Amino acid sequence: MDDIEEKQGLENIKKLGLVSFFTDFSSEMVFGILPYFIVSTLGLSRAFLGVLDGSSELSSYAFRMLSGTLSDKVGKRKTLVLCGYGLSTVSKPFFSLSGSWFDTFLIRNSDRIGKGIRTAPRDALISESVSASKQGRAFGLHRTLDQMGAIVGPLVAFVLLQVIDLRSIFLVSLIPGIVAVLILIFFVKEKPKVKTSATRIFSLFGSALKGNKQFVFFLSVSAIFSAGAFNFSFVLLRSSDLGVDKNFIPLIYLAINVAHTAIGFPIGVLSDKIRKELVILLSYAIFGISLFLMSIGHGVIFAYLIAAVFGLYVGISETVSRAIVPRFVGPELRGTAFGIYNLSSGVAFFASNVIFGFLWDSFGLNTGLMYSSIMTGIASIGLVLFMKKFKV
Repeated sequence: MDDIEEKQGLENIKKLGLVSFFTDFSSEMVFGILPYFIVSTLGLSRAFLGVLDGSSELSSYAFRMLSGTLSDKVGKRKTLVLCGYGLSTVSKPFFSLSGSWFDTFLIRNSDRIGKGIRTAPRDALISESVSASKQGRAFGLHRTLDQMGAIVGPLVAFVLLQVIDLRSIFLVSLIPGIVAVLILIFFVKEKPKVKTSATRIFSLFGSALKGNKQFVFFLSVSAIFSAGAFNFSFVLLRSSDLGVDKNFIPLIYLAINVAHTAIGFPIGVLSDKIRKELVILLSYAIFGISLFLMSIGHGVIFAYLIAAVFGLYVGISETVSRAIVPRFVGPELRGTAFGIYNLSSGVAFFASNVIFGFLWDSFGLNTGLMYSSIMTGIASIGLVLFMKKFKV
């Protein structure tokens, strides 16, 4: 890839980043207050919150696999990306009408299905925009722009909560979502792509996995870690337990996203200079620290500290895990590879959220944290073995 193509590719990534900025602006206005809305306003349990978060992420990851493979098959990534962003944009405002667990379940899953449809083809678009040596930088740049929206969203929600109610905020979230869709339609470009020679979707799965021991090993380690990880919703609930007022919970979410944003680009650049597996291992360690802080925390200050550490973990993990996947397959199978990675991790993440919510409700927070710690330790050992077995 020559310098002109690299420059054009980076411009395209910036525009995709703007799409993600406005989408996250919309989404994080909602998600920063949603756990409180579910548990306190609707009166549902932490166990239900775990099922909701887990099932919605599973829906997302399942559709990532299908849409990624479909984008490889038909050679059209932008169309799928647009469908995904469009579905998420129109789904979230319906939380304003939610009155039961079923409404909430349906709306949350619709939003995450939209995310699932767009994510793998979008990541494939990013990976195709720059050379292999700049994958970490590219995903870090996109992630940083994405997370800037995740900073603005909770901040706007915090301001709006002083003058309007929770349900009205869900309606306002439609505005930045529409802006994101318009930017995608008119400004994001797709490189001409030759369709893969495989004729059936399941044959693409086989092509990505058959004989690919390195990819399968990495998928296994990632799934083990995901089986002990949990969604940010539980960090927000913990902050409420630590004394944070409901009107200030968006600021806890803001702290998560500020840390996430601050680390995204520099960690992406670092991962281009050293083994990406080492950086992923660092994210596991930081997640472990967040578990420890959740266990011992007392008071509002601890709530912000936990949020910041958790945000660092998410920022490192999501940036570098996405940057490493293209290593395992050729360009014609990248959408499929991202889809497989997302589905395997998503199934495990679903189980973990359900288990963690159940353990917290039934046996207390520390039991859930112990479970997550054990799974994180096993995954860390697996990643070390991966690095020893597969030299770069």
